[in-house]
Amino acid sequence: MTPLLGRRRRFADRIGSRLAFLLAVALLPLGTISVVQSYVVLHEAEARSEAALTGETMRAADHQVRMIQRAQGAAAALSQMVRPLLAEPGSCSAALADVARESGIYTLVGFLGPDLQMRCSSADRTFDFTGSAPAQAALAAGKPLLQVNPKGRVSGTSVVIASHPVRDERDRFLGLVTISLPHSALVSHTDTDPGQASPVLMTFNGEGDVLTSSTGIADVERMLPRDRALKALAGMDRGFAFTAQTADGEMRVFSVVPIIAGTLYTLGSWAADSQSNRRLSTLPALALPSLMWLVCLLVAWLAAERLMTRHIRSLRKAITSFAKGSRMVDPLDFATAPREIRDLAEAFARMTETILHDEAELEDMVHQKEVLLREVHHRVKNNLQLIASIMNMQMRQARTPEAKGLMKGLQDRVMSLATIHRGLYQTTGLTDIRADELLSDIVRQVVNLATGPGRRIVVHTDFRDLRLTPDQAVPLALLLTEALTNVMKYAGAPVGQVPRLDVALWRDGPAAAVLEVTNTVGEQPPSAETLATGTGLGAQLLTGFAQQVGGEVRIVEDGQTHSLSVRFVVRPLADAEARNDAPSPETGPGTSDR
Repeated sequence: MTPLLGRRRRFADRIGSRLAFLLAVALLPLGTISVVQSYVVLHEAEARSEAALTGETMRAADHQVRMIQRAQGAAAALSQMVRPLLAEPGSCSAALADVARESGIYTLVGFLGPDLQMRCSSADRTFDFTGSAPAQAALAAGKPLLQVNPKGRVSGTSVVIASHPVRDERDRFLGLVTISLPHSALVSHTDTDPGQASPVLMTFNGEGDVLTSSTGIADVERMLPRDRALKALAGMDRGFAFTAQTADGEMRVFSVVPIIAGTLYTLGSWAADSQSNRRLSTLPALALPSLMWLVCLLVAWLAAERLMTRHIRSLRKAITSFAKGSRMVDPLDFATAPREIRDLAEAFARMTETILHDEAELEDMVHQKEVLLREVHHRVKNNLQLIASIMNMQMRQARTPEAKGLMKGLQDRVMSLATIHRGLYQTTGLTDIRADELLSDIVRQVVNLATGPGRRIVVHTDFRDLRLTPDQAVPLALLLTEALTNVMKYAGAPVGQVPRLDVALWRDGPAAAVLEVTNTVGEQPPSAETLATGTGLGAQLLTGFAQQVGGEVRIVEDGQTHSLSVRFVVRPLADAEARNDAPSPETGPGTSDR
Protein backbone atom coordinates (compact mmCIF):
# COMPACT_ATOMS: atom_id res chain seq x y z
CA MET A 1 0.00 0.00 0.00
CA THR A 2 1.38 3.38 -0.98
CA PRO A 3 1.77 6.16 1.64
CA LEU A 4 -0.98 8.18 -0.09
CA LEU A 5 -3.42 5.27 0.03
CA GLY A 6 -2.41 4.63 3.63
CA ARG A 7 -3.19 8.22 4.60
CA ARG A 8 -6.52 8.07 2.78
CA ARG A 9 -7.35 4.82 4.55
CA ARG A 10 -6.49 6.29 7.95
CA PHE A 11 -8.61 9.36 7.17
CA ALA A 12 -11.56 7.17 6.14
CA ASP A 13 -11.23 5.09 9.34
CA ARG A 14 -11.70 8.08 11.64
CA ILE A 15 -14.90 8.53 13.60
CA GLY A 16 -15.54 11.98 12.15
CA SER A 17 -15.19 10.69 8.60
CA ARG A 18 -17.54 7.78 9.19
CA LEU A 19 -20.08 9.95 10.98
CA ALA A 20 -19.96 12.49 8.17
CA PHE A 21 -20.43 9.72 5.61
CA LEU A 22 -23.45 8.29 7.45
CA LEU A 23 -24.96 11.76 7.81
CA ALA A 24 -24.34 12.39 4.11
CA VAL A 25 -26.21 9.20 3.25
CA ALA A 26 -29.02 10.16 5.62
CA LEU A 27 -29.30 13.64 4.09
CA LEU A 28 -29.15 12.36 0.52
CA PRO A 29 -32.95 11.80 0.19
CA LEU A 30 -33.62 15.26 1.61
CA GLY A 31 -31.04 16.72 -0.76
CA THR A 32 -32.66 14.94 -3.69
CA ILE A 33 -36.08 16.27 -2.72
CA SER A 34 -34.61 19.75 -2.32
CA VAL A 35 -33.00 19.56 -5.77
CA VAL A 36 -36.28 18.45 -7.35
CA GLN A 37 -38.17 21.21 -5.56
CA SER A 38 -35.56 23.74 -6.63
CA TYR A 39 -35.96 22.70 -10.24
CA VAL A 40 -39.74 22.94 -9.90
CA VAL A 41 -39.47 26.39 -8.35
CA LEU A 42 -37.08 27.51 -11.08
CA HIS A 43 -39.42 26.26 -13.78
CA GLU A 44 -42.34 28.01 -12.13
CA ALA A 45 -40.31 31.18 -11.80
CA GLU A 46 -39.32 30.95 -15.45
CA ALA A 47 -42.95 30.41 -16.43
CA ARG A 48 -44.05 33.42 -14.38
CA SER A 49 -41.24 35.48 -15.82
CA GLU A 50 -42.22 34.49 -19.35
CA ALA A 51 -45.84 35.30 -18.62
CA ALA A 52 -44.85 38.66 -17.17
CA LEU A 53 -42.66 39.47 -20.17
CA THR A 54 -45.38 38.35 -22.54
CA GLY A 55 -47.93 40.52 -20.79
CA GLU A 56 -45.54 43.45 -20.69
CA THR A 57 -44.84 43.05 -24.39
CA MET A 58 -48.55 42.95 -25.17
CA ARG A 59 -49.18 46.01 -23.03
CA ALA A 60 -46.29 47.96 -24.56
CA ALA A 61 -47.31 47.07 -28.12
CA ASP A 62 -51.04 47.36 -27.53
CA HIS A 63 -51.47 50.65 -29.43
CA GLN A 64 -49.46 49.48 -32.43
CA VAL A 65 -51.36 46.22 -32.58
CA ARG A 66 -54.72 47.98 -32.35
CA MET A 67 -53.80 50.36 -35.15
CA ILE A 68 -52.71 47.48 -37.40
CA GLN A 69 -55.82 45.50 -36.53
CA ARG A 70 -57.99 48.55 -37.34
CA ALA A 71 -56.26 48.87 -40.68
CA GLN A 72 -56.95 45.19 -41.36
CA GLY A 73 -60.58 45.64 -40.33
CA ALA A 74 -60.94 48.72 -42.49
CA ALA A 75 -59.46 46.86 -45.46
CA ALA A 76 -61.91 44.01 -44.93
CA ALA A 77 -64.87 46.43 -44.77
CA LEU A 78 -63.73 48.35 -47.86
CA SER A 79 -63.42 45.08 -49.80
CA GLN A 80 -67.22 44.85 -49.63
CA MET A 81 -67.92 48.56 -50.12
CA VAL A 82 -65.63 49.14 -53.08
CA ARG A 83 -66.96 46.32 -55.25
CA PRO A 84 -70.01 48.29 -56.62
CA LEU A 85 -67.81 51.37 -57.23
CA LEU A 86 -65.19 49.73 -59.39
CA ALA A 87 -67.05 50.66 -62.57
CA GLU A 88 -66.84 54.39 -61.67
CA PRO A 89 -63.20 55.26 -60.76
CA GLY A 90 -64.12 58.81 -59.77
CA SER A 91 -66.74 57.79 -57.24
CA CYS A 92 -64.47 55.02 -55.99
CA SER A 93 -61.56 57.39 -55.43
CA ALA A 94 -63.80 59.90 -53.64
CA ALA A 95 -65.08 57.21 -51.26
CA LEU A 96 -61.58 56.00 -50.47
CA ALA A 97 -60.39 59.58 -49.95
CA ASP A 98 -63.13 60.06 -47.36
CA VAL A 99 -61.92 56.97 -45.50
CA ALA A 100 -58.30 58.18 -45.51
CA ARG A 101 -59.31 61.62 -44.36
CA GLU A 102 -61.46 60.31 -41.50
CA SER A 103 -58.68 58.02 -40.23
CA GLY A 104 -56.20 60.85 -40.06
CA ILE A 105 -53.20 58.51 -40.37
CA TYR A 106 -53.64 56.43 -43.54
CA THR A 107 -51.35 57.74 -46.28
CA LEU A 108 -52.94 55.74 -49.09
CA VAL A 109 -56.16 53.77 -49.48
CA GLY A 110 -56.67 52.14 -52.86
CA PHE A 111 -57.82 49.23 -54.99
CA LEU A 112 -55.13 47.24 -56.82
CA GLY A 113 -56.38 45.35 -59.83
CA PRO A 114 -54.99 42.09 -61.17
CA ASP A 115 -53.15 44.09 -63.84
CA LEU A 116 -51.08 45.79 -61.06
CA GLN A 117 -52.78 49.13 -61.81
CA MET A 118 -54.32 51.18 -58.99
CA ARG A 119 -56.96 53.35 -60.72
CA CYS A 120 -59.06 53.85 -57.58
CA SER A 121 -57.17 55.48 -54.67
CA SER A 122 -57.47 58.14 -52.02
CA ALA A 123 -54.82 60.11 -53.90
CA ASP A 124 -57.27 60.39 -56.88
CA ARG A 125 -54.69 59.27 -59.41
CA THR A 126 -53.49 56.08 -61.00
CA PHE A 127 -50.46 54.13 -59.68
CA ASP A 128 -48.59 51.51 -61.65
CA PHE A 129 -47.19 48.64 -59.50
CA THR A 130 -45.93 46.56 -62.36
CA GLY A 131 -42.38 46.47 -61.00
CA SER A 132 -43.36 46.06 -57.33
CA ALA A 133 -42.50 42.63 -55.95
CA PRO A 134 -44.63 43.09 -52.78
CA ALA A 135 -47.66 43.97 -54.93
CA GLN A 136 -47.13 40.92 -57.09
CA ALA A 137 -46.76 38.72 -53.99
CA ALA A 138 -49.95 40.11 -52.46
CA LEU A 139 -51.96 39.45 -55.65
CA ALA A 140 -50.50 35.97 -55.90
CA ALA A 141 -51.45 35.20 -52.29
CA GLY A 142 -55.10 36.23 -52.77
CA LYS A 143 -55.69 36.44 -49.02
CA PRO A 144 -55.50 39.02 -46.20
CA LEU A 145 -51.89 40.07 -45.86
CA LEU A 146 -49.64 42.48 -43.97
CA GLN A 147 -46.57 43.84 -45.74
CA VAL A 148 -43.91 46.50 -45.32
CA ASN A 149 -42.82 49.03 -47.90
CA PRO A 150 -39.69 50.95 -46.86
CA LYS A 151 -40.73 53.83 -49.13
CA GLY A 152 -44.42 54.43 -49.81
CA ARG A 153 -45.61 55.87 -53.15
CA VAL A 154 -47.41 58.80 -51.47
CA SER A 155 -45.66 59.38 -48.12
CA GLY A 156 -42.17 58.46 -49.28
CA THR A 157 -41.55 56.83 -45.85
CA SER A 158 -41.84 53.34 -44.41
CA VAL A 159 -45.41 52.08 -44.30
CA VAL A 160 -47.26 48.95 -43.20
CA ILE A 161 -49.65 47.78 -45.91
CA ALA A 162 -52.79 45.89 -44.89
CA SER A 163 -54.41 44.22 -47.90
CA HIS A 164 -57.65 42.29 -48.28
CA PRO A 165 -58.95 40.44 -51.37
CA VAL A 166 -62.07 41.67 -53.23
CA ARG A 167 -64.33 38.98 -54.75
CA ASP A 168 -67.60 39.12 -56.66
CA GLU A 169 -70.79 37.16 -56.04
CA ARG A 170 -69.29 34.12 -57.73
CA ASP A 171 -66.19 34.32 -55.51
CA ARG A 172 -64.01 35.40 -58.39
CA PHE A 173 -60.90 37.37 -57.43
CA LEU A 174 -61.18 40.98 -58.55
CA GLY A 175 -58.19 42.54 -56.79
CA LEU A 176 -56.99 43.90 -53.44
CA VAL A 177 -58.01 46.74 -51.17
CA THR A 178 -54.80 48.14 -49.62
CA ILE A 179 -54.36 50.56 -46.73
CA SER A 180 -50.95 52.13 -46.06
CA LEU A 181 -50.23 52.85 -42.37
CA PRO A 182 -47.16 55.06 -41.83
CA HIS A 183 -44.49 53.62 -39.55
CA SER A 184 -44.03 56.99 -37.83
CA ALA A 185 -47.59 56.83 -36.48
CA LEU A 186 -46.88 53.46 -34.88
CA VAL A 187 -43.56 54.38 -33.24
CA SER A 188 -44.92 57.50 -31.55
CA HIS A 189 -47.45 55.56 -29.51
CA THR A 190 -45.28 53.07 -27.56
CA ASP A 191 -46.64 52.55 -24.01
CA THR A 192 -44.05 52.04 -21.23
CA ASP A 193 -44.00 52.75 -17.50
CA PRO A 194 -42.19 55.90 -16.39
CA GLY A 195 -38.70 55.18 -15.08
CA GLN A 196 -38.57 51.77 -16.79
CA ALA A 197 -36.12 51.06 -19.60
CA SER A 198 -38.02 51.18 -22.89
CA PRO A 199 -38.11 47.86 -24.74
CA VAL A 200 -37.52 47.48 -28.44
CA LEU A 201 -40.89 46.53 -29.92
CA MET A 202 -41.32 44.95 -33.32
CA THR A 203 -44.16 43.44 -35.28
CA PHE A 204 -43.66 40.87 -38.01
CA ASN A 205 -45.84 38.77 -40.24
CA GLY A 206 -46.05 35.03 -40.72
CA GLU A 207 -43.26 35.10 -43.33
CA GLY A 208 -40.81 36.60 -40.85
CA ASP A 209 -40.89 40.11 -42.38
CA VAL A 210 -40.56 42.92 -39.84
CA LEU A 211 -43.56 45.24 -40.11
CA THR A 212 -42.75 47.83 -37.46
CA SER A 213 -39.93 48.60 -35.06
CA SER A 214 -39.72 51.12 -32.26
CA THR A 215 -36.13 51.85 -33.28
CA GLY A 216 -36.86 52.24 -36.96
CA ILE A 217 -36.85 49.80 -39.82
CA ALA A 218 -33.33 50.76 -40.87
CA ASP A 219 -31.73 49.52 -37.62
CA VAL A 220 -33.96 46.53 -37.08
CA GLU A 221 -31.48 43.86 -38.26
CA ARG A 222 -28.94 44.50 -35.51
CA MET A 223 -31.63 44.19 -32.83
CA LEU A 224 -32.90 40.76 -33.93
CA PRO A 225 -31.78 37.56 -32.16
CA ARG A 226 -28.61 36.19 -33.72
CA ASP A 227 -29.42 32.46 -33.82
CA ARG A 228 -33.21 32.50 -34.36
CA ALA A 229 -35.09 33.41 -37.52
CA LEU A 230 -38.34 35.34 -37.26
CA LYS A 231 -40.05 32.87 -39.56
CA ALA A 232 -39.26 30.09 -37.09
CA LEU A 233 -40.65 32.21 -34.26
CA ALA A 234 -43.81 32.82 -36.28
CA GLY A 235 -44.60 29.11 -36.13
CA MET A 236 -45.47 29.31 -32.43
CA ASP A 237 -49.15 29.51 -31.50
CA ARG A 238 -48.61 30.86 -27.99
CA GLY A 239 -46.44 33.48 -26.34
CA PHE A 240 -43.01 32.59 -24.98
CA ALA A 241 -39.76 34.25 -23.92
CA PHE A 242 -36.08 33.42 -24.36
CA THR A 243 -32.65 34.97 -23.80
CA ALA A 244 -30.25 35.35 -26.70
CA GLN A 245 -27.59 37.59 -28.16
CA THR A 246 -28.44 40.18 -30.77
CA ALA A 247 -26.52 40.61 -33.99
CA ASP A 248 -24.48 43.28 -32.12
CA GLY A 249 -23.52 40.72 -29.43
CA GLU A 250 -25.71 42.23 -26.70
CA MET A 251 -27.49 39.80 -24.39
CA ARG A 252 -31.23 40.56 -24.32
CA VAL A 253 -34.47 38.91 -23.30
CA PHE A 254 -36.97 38.44 -26.14
CA SER A 255 -40.71 37.90 -25.83
CA VAL A 256 -42.86 36.71 -28.76
CA VAL A 257 -46.65 37.25 -28.66
CA PRO A 258 -48.91 36.01 -31.49
CA ILE A 259 -51.56 38.63 -32.29
CA ILE A 260 -53.12 36.83 -35.25
CA ALA A 261 -51.74 33.32 -35.52
CA GLY A 262 -49.91 32.91 -38.79
CA THR A 263 -50.36 36.58 -39.72
CA LEU A 264 -49.26 39.09 -37.09
CA TYR A 265 -46.76 38.73 -34.22
CA THR A 266 -45.21 41.12 -31.71
CA LEU A 267 -41.57 40.78 -30.63
CA GLY A 268 -40.38 42.59 -27.50
CA SER A 269 -36.67 42.93 -26.77
CA TRP A 270 -35.69 43.76 -23.18
CA ALA A 271 -32.32 44.61 -21.68
CA ALA A 272 -30.93 41.70 -19.66
CA ASP A 273 -30.63 42.03 -15.87
CA SER A 274 -27.48 43.20 -14.12
CA GLN A 275 -24.44 40.91 -13.96
CA SER A 276 -25.15 39.93 -10.37
CA ASN A 277 -28.74 39.04 -11.16
CA ARG A 278 -27.64 37.04 -14.16
CA ARG A 279 -25.21 35.11 -12.03
CA LEU A 280 -27.91 34.45 -9.48
CA SER A 281 -30.41 33.42 -12.11
CA THR A 282 -27.95 31.07 -13.77
CA LEU A 283 -27.03 29.32 -10.54
CA PRO A 284 -27.91 25.66 -10.98
CA ALA A 285 -30.68 24.22 -8.88
CA LEU A 286 -28.11 21.90 -7.32
CA ALA A 287 -26.06 24.74 -5.78
CA LEU A 288 -28.10 25.56 -2.69
CA PRO A 289 -28.93 21.93 -1.74
CA SER A 290 -25.29 21.00 -2.25
CA LEU A 291 -24.20 23.92 -0.08
CA MET A 292 -26.65 22.85 2.61
CA TRP A 293 -25.37 19.27 2.34
CA LEU A 294 -21.74 20.36 2.67
CA VAL A 295 -22.55 22.60 5.64
CA CYS A 296 -24.26 19.65 7.36
CA LEU A 297 -21.18 17.51 6.75
CA LEU A 298 -18.94 20.23 8.17
CA VAL A 299 -21.15 20.59 11.23
CA ALA A 300 -21.10 16.81 11.72
CA TRP A 301 -17.31 16.77 11.43
CA LEU A 302 -16.88 19.61 13.90
CA ALA A 303 -19.38 18.05 16.30
CA ALA A 304 -17.58 14.71 16.16
CA GLU A 305 -14.24 16.46 16.68
CA ARG A 306 -15.56 18.54 19.58
CA LEU A 307 -17.56 15.84 21.36
CA MET A 308 -15.67 12.63 20.61
CA THR A 309 -12.62 12.59 18.38
CA ARG A 310 -10.34 14.87 20.38
CA HIS A 311 -11.13 13.05 23.64
CA ILE A 312 -10.68 9.63 22.05
CA ARG A 313 -7.41 10.82 20.51
CA SER A 314 -6.11 11.86 23.95
CA LEU A 315 -7.24 8.57 25.46
CA ARG A 316 -5.66 6.59 22.61
CA LYS A 317 -2.37 8.44 23.12
CA ALA A 318 -2.37 7.58 26.83
CA ILE A 319 -3.27 3.91 26.19
CA THR A 320 -0.63 3.55 23.46
CA SER A 321 2.04 5.11 25.66
CA PHE A 322 1.13 2.80 28.55
CA ALA A 323 1.09 -0.26 26.25
CA LYS A 324 4.61 0.58 25.00
CA GLY A 325 5.96 0.41 28.54
CA SER A 326 5.77 3.98 29.78
CA ARG A 327 4.59 4.03 33.36
CA MET A 328 4.38 7.84 33.59
CA VAL A 329 0.58 8.20 33.45
CA ASP A 330 -0.38 11.86 33.20
CA PRO A 331 -3.74 12.97 34.61
CA LEU A 332 -6.47 12.86 31.96
CA ASP A 333 -8.80 15.86 31.73
CA PHE A 334 -12.17 14.75 30.38
CA ALA A 335 -14.38 17.17 32.28
CA THR A 336 -16.04 18.40 29.07
CA ALA A 337 -16.24 14.96 27.44
CA PRO A 338 -19.50 13.01 27.12
CA ARG A 339 -20.45 10.71 29.97
CA GLU A 340 -19.52 7.53 28.09
CA ILE A 341 -16.00 8.77 27.33
CA ARG A 342 -15.56 9.96 30.93
CA ASP A 343 -16.51 6.49 32.17
CA LEU A 344 -14.02 4.96 29.74
CA ALA A 345 -11.25 7.32 30.91
CA GLU A 346 -12.01 6.52 34.56
CA ALA A 347 -11.91 2.79 33.79
CA PHE A 348 -8.53 3.24 32.09
CA ALA A 349 -7.22 5.19 35.08
CA ARG A 350 -8.36 2.43 37.46
CA MET A 351 -6.84 -0.22 35.20
CA THR A 352 -3.46 1.54 35.06
CA GLU A 353 -3.48 1.97 38.82
CA THR A 354 -4.24 -1.73 39.29
CA ILE A 355 -1.55 -2.78 36.80
CA LEU A 356 1.06 -0.54 38.41
CA HIS A 357 0.17 -1.92 41.84
CA ASP A 358 0.35 -5.53 40.59
CA GLU A 359 3.65 -4.89 38.82
CA ALA A 360 5.08 -3.41 42.00
CA GLU A 361 3.99 -6.49 43.95
CA LEU A 362 5.47 -8.79 41.29
CA GLU A 363 8.76 -6.93 41.35
CA ASP A 364 8.83 -7.23 45.11
CA MET A 365 8.08 -10.97 44.90
CA VAL A 366 10.79 -11.43 42.27
CA HIS A 367 13.26 -9.58 44.43
CA GLN A 368 12.38 -11.71 47.44
CA LYS A 369 12.66 -14.90 45.39
CA GLU A 370 16.04 -13.83 44.04
CA VAL A 371 17.26 -13.02 47.53
CA LEU A 372 16.11 -16.42 48.75
CA LEU A 373 17.74 -18.16 45.79
CA ARG A 374 21.00 -16.35 46.42
CA GLU A 375 20.80 -17.35 50.04
CA VAL A 376 20.31 -21.00 49.03
CA HIS A 377 23.37 -20.90 46.78
CA HIS A 378 25.35 -19.15 49.49
CA ARG A 379 24.48 -21.79 52.09
CA VAL A 380 25.16 -24.64 49.66
CA LYS A 381 28.55 -23.08 48.95
CA ASN A 382 29.31 -22.81 52.67
CA ASN A 383 28.24 -26.41 53.25
CA LEU A 384 30.40 -27.64 50.37
CA GLN A 385 33.38 -25.72 51.71
CA LEU A 386 32.75 -27.24 55.11
CA ILE A 387 32.68 -30.72 53.55
CA ALA A 388 35.93 -29.94 51.70
CA SER A 389 37.54 -28.87 54.98
CA ILE A 390 36.42 -32.10 56.65
CA MET A 391 37.78 -34.09 53.72
CA ASN A 392 41.07 -32.22 54.04
CA MET A 393 41.27 -33.24 57.69
CA GLN A 394 40.44 -36.83 56.75
CA MET A 395 43.03 -36.79 53.95
CA ARG A 396 45.78 -35.89 56.43
CA GLN A 397 45.02 -39.04 58.35
CA ALA A 398 45.14 -41.25 55.25
CA ARG A 399 48.12 -43.64 55.22
CA THR A 400 48.39 -44.70 51.57
CA PRO A 401 49.04 -42.53 48.50
CA GLU A 402 46.08 -44.10 46.70
CA ALA A 403 43.71 -43.06 49.47
CA LYS A 404 45.17 -39.58 49.56
CA GLY A 405 44.83 -39.29 45.76
CA LEU A 406 41.20 -40.36 45.82
CA MET A 407 40.46 -38.00 48.69
CA LYS A 408 42.28 -35.20 46.87
CA GLY A 409 40.27 -35.73 43.65
CA LEU A 410 37.02 -35.81 45.58
CA GLN A 411 38.00 -32.67 47.49
CA ASP A 412 38.76 -30.88 44.20
CA ARG A 413 35.34 -31.76 42.84
CA VAL A 414 33.63 -30.59 46.02
CA MET A 415 35.55 -27.31 45.92
CA SER A 416 34.58 -26.94 42.26
CA LEU A 417 30.94 -27.35 43.21
CA ALA A 418 31.42 -24.74 45.91
CA THR A 419 32.92 -22.42 43.31
CA ILE A 420 29.92 -22.97 41.03
CA HIS A 421 27.47 -22.12 43.76
CA ARG A 422 29.49 -19.08 44.70
CA GLY A 423 29.27 -17.98 41.08
CA LEU A 424 25.54 -18.64 41.08
CA TYR A 425 25.25 -16.64 44.27
CA GLN A 426 27.02 -13.69 42.67
CA THR A 427 25.55 -13.77 39.16
CA THR A 428 22.29 -15.64 39.30
CA GLY A 429 18.89 -14.20 38.51
CA LEU A 430 15.47 -15.72 38.35
CA THR A 431 15.50 -16.71 34.70
CA ASP A 432 19.02 -16.37 33.28
CA ILE A 433 22.69 -16.59 34.24
CA ARG A 434 25.56 -14.77 32.60
CA ALA A 435 27.70 -17.72 31.51
CA ASP A 436 30.73 -15.57 30.72
CA GLU A 437 30.96 -14.27 34.30
CA LEU A 438 30.26 -17.68 35.87
CA LEU A 439 32.78 -19.61 33.74
CA SER A 440 35.46 -16.94 34.14
CA ASP A 441 35.16 -17.18 37.92
CA ILE A 442 35.36 -21.00 37.79
CA VAL A 443 38.52 -20.90 35.66
CA ARG A 444 40.17 -18.48 38.06
CA GLN A 445 39.18 -20.53 41.12
CA VAL A 446 40.28 -23.91 39.73
CA VAL A 447 43.56 -22.56 38.41
CA ASN A 448 44.35 -20.90 41.75
CA LEU A 449 43.72 -24.18 43.60
CA ALA A 450 45.79 -26.29 41.18
CA THR A 451 48.82 -24.03 40.74
CA GLY A 452 51.43 -22.84 43.10
CA PRO A 453 55.06 -21.77 43.31
CA GLY A 454 56.23 -25.09 41.92
CA ARG A 455 53.78 -25.31 39.08
CA ARG A 456 52.90 -22.54 36.67
CA ILE A 457 50.41 -22.43 33.80
CA VAL A 458 49.54 -19.67 31.34
CA VAL A 459 45.78 -19.16 31.10
CA HIS A 460 43.99 -17.34 28.30
CA THR A 461 40.20 -16.95 28.33
CA ASP A 462 37.79 -15.62 25.72
CA PHE A 463 34.21 -15.66 26.95
CA ARG A 464 31.57 -13.94 24.83
CA ASP A 465 28.44 -12.47 26.34
CA LEU A 466 25.99 -15.37 26.67
CA ARG A 467 22.97 -15.81 28.91
CA LEU A 468 21.84 -19.33 29.80
CA THR A 469 19.04 -20.86 31.78
CA PRO A 470 20.04 -22.40 35.13
CA ASP A 471 19.32 -25.89 33.70
CA GLN A 472 22.14 -25.34 31.19
CA ALA A 473 24.44 -23.06 33.18
CA VAL A 474 24.97 -25.49 36.10
CA PRO A 475 25.91 -28.63 34.08
CA LEU A 476 28.02 -26.46 31.76
CA ALA A 477 29.91 -25.09 34.78
CA LEU A 478 30.37 -28.63 36.17
CA LEU A 479 31.60 -29.79 32.75
CA LEU A 480 34.14 -26.97 32.66
CA THR A 481 35.22 -27.76 36.22
CA GLU A 482 35.80 -31.41 35.39
CA ALA A 483 37.62 -30.49 32.18
CA LEU A 484 39.86 -28.05 34.05
CA THR A 485 40.55 -30.68 36.70
CA ASN A 486 41.78 -33.05 34.00
CA VAL A 487 43.82 -30.25 32.42
CA MET A 488 45.50 -29.46 35.73
CA LYS A 489 46.31 -33.16 36.08
CA TYR A 490 47.61 -33.92 32.58
CA ALA A 491 48.72 -30.58 31.09
CA GLY A 492 52.34 -30.17 30.15
CA ALA A 493 54.75 -28.44 27.82
CA PRO A 494 58.00 -29.03 26.01
CA VAL A 495 61.15 -28.71 28.07
CA GLY A 496 61.83 -25.10 28.95
CA GLN A 497 58.28 -23.92 28.25
CA VAL A 498 55.29 -23.18 30.49
CA PRO A 499 52.05 -25.14 29.96
CA ARG A 500 49.28 -23.14 28.31
CA LEU A 501 45.52 -23.29 28.82
CA ASP A 502 42.97 -21.69 26.45
CA VAL A 503 39.30 -21.57 27.43
CA ALA A 504 36.75 -20.01 25.07
CA LEU A 505 32.99 -19.67 24.84
CA TRP A 506 31.31 -18.25 21.76
CA ARG A 507 28.10 -18.35 19.79
CA ASP A 508 27.93 -20.61 16.77
CA GLY A 509 25.01 -19.31 14.77
CA PRO A 510 21.81 -17.77 16.08
CA ALA A 511 20.83 -20.66 18.39
CA ALA A 512 24.01 -22.58 19.30
CA ALA A 513 27.17 -22.07 21.37
CA VAL A 514 30.55 -23.79 21.76
CA LEU A 515 32.71 -24.29 24.88
CA GLU A 516 36.30 -25.22 24.08
CA VAL A 517 39.14 -26.11 26.48
CA THR A 518 42.59 -26.49 24.90
CA ASN A 519 45.86 -27.24 26.73
CA THR A 520 49.38 -28.06 25.68
CA VAL A 521 50.85 -31.50 26.37
CA GLY A 522 54.37 -32.32 27.40
CA GLU A 523 56.94 -34.56 25.81
CA GLN A 524 57.09 -36.77 28.92
CA PRO A 525 54.13 -39.04 29.75
CA PRO A 526 52.20 -38.44 33.00
CA SER A 527 53.87 -39.65 36.17
CA ALA A 528 53.03 -42.99 37.71
CA GLU A 529 51.44 -41.22 40.67
CA THR A 530 49.14 -39.30 38.33
CA LEU A 531 48.17 -42.43 36.43
CA ALA A 532 47.58 -44.27 39.69
CA THR A 533 45.04 -41.72 40.87
CA GLY A 534 43.09 -41.85 37.60
CA THR A 535 39.86 -43.84 37.83
CA GLY A 536 38.10 -42.90 34.55
CA LEU A 537 35.41 -41.10 36.52
CA GLY A 538 36.23 -37.77 34.85
CA ALA A 539 35.40 -39.05 31.37
CA GLN A 540 32.08 -40.37 32.62
CA LEU A 541 31.27 -37.06 34.29
CA LEU A 542 32.16 -35.11 31.16
CA THR A 543 29.83 -37.27 29.07
CA GLY A 544 27.01 -36.95 31.58
CA PHE A 545 27.35 -33.18 31.93
CA ALA A 546 27.47 -32.79 28.13
CA GLN A 547 24.22 -34.71 27.81
CA GLN A 548 22.58 -32.45 30.41
CA VAL A 549 23.72 -29.40 28.47
CA GLY A 550 22.36 -30.87 25.26
CA GLY A 551 25.64 -31.43 23.47
CA GLU A 552 28.36 -34.00 22.87
CA VAL A 553 32.01 -34.03 23.93
CA ARG A 554 34.51 -33.86 21.11
CA ILE A 555 38.24 -34.44 21.83
CA VAL A 556 41.03 -33.64 19.38
CA GLU A 557 44.76 -34.38 20.00
CA ASP A 558 47.61 -33.49 17.65
CA GLY A 559 50.62 -34.44 19.80
CA GLN A 560 51.18 -30.88 20.99
CA THR A 561 47.73 -29.87 22.24
CA HIS A 562 44.70 -31.54 23.71
CA SER A 563 41.37 -29.93 22.83
CA LEU A 564 37.95 -30.66 24.34
CA SER A 565 34.89 -28.96 22.90
CA VAL A 566 31.15 -29.15 23.41
CA ARG A 567 28.65 -27.66 20.97
CA PHE A 568 25.12 -27.25 22.32
CA VAL A 569 21.87 -25.54 21.45
CA VAL A 570 21.09 -22.57 23.67
CA ARG A 571 17.70 -23.02 25.25
CA PRO A 572 15.35 -20.02 25.08
CA LEU A 573 15.09 -17.98 28.24
CA ALA A 574 11.32 -18.41 28.02
CA ASP A 575 11.83 -22.04 29.10
CA ALA A 576 13.34 -20.83 32.35
CA GLU A 577 10.45 -18.41 32.87
CA ALA A 578 7.94 -21.21 32.30
CA ARG A 579 9.87 -23.44 34.68
CA ASN A 580 9.85 -20.74 37.37
CA ASP A 581 6.12 -20.14 36.90
CA ALA A 582 5.24 -23.88 37.05
CA PRO A 583 4.56 -25.43 40.47
CA SER A 584 7.39 -27.43 41.98
CA PRO A 585 6.82 -31.21 41.90
CA GLU A 586 8.01 -31.46 45.48
CA THR A 587 5.65 -28.76 46.74
CA GLY A 588 2.85 -29.06 44.21
CA PRO A 589 -0.67 -30.20 44.99
CA GLY A 590 -0.84 -33.58 46.65
CA THR A 591 2.78 -33.53 47.95
CA SER A 592 4.44 -32.55 51.16
CA ASP A 593 7.98 -31.70 52.28
CA ARG A 594 9.70 -34.46 54.15
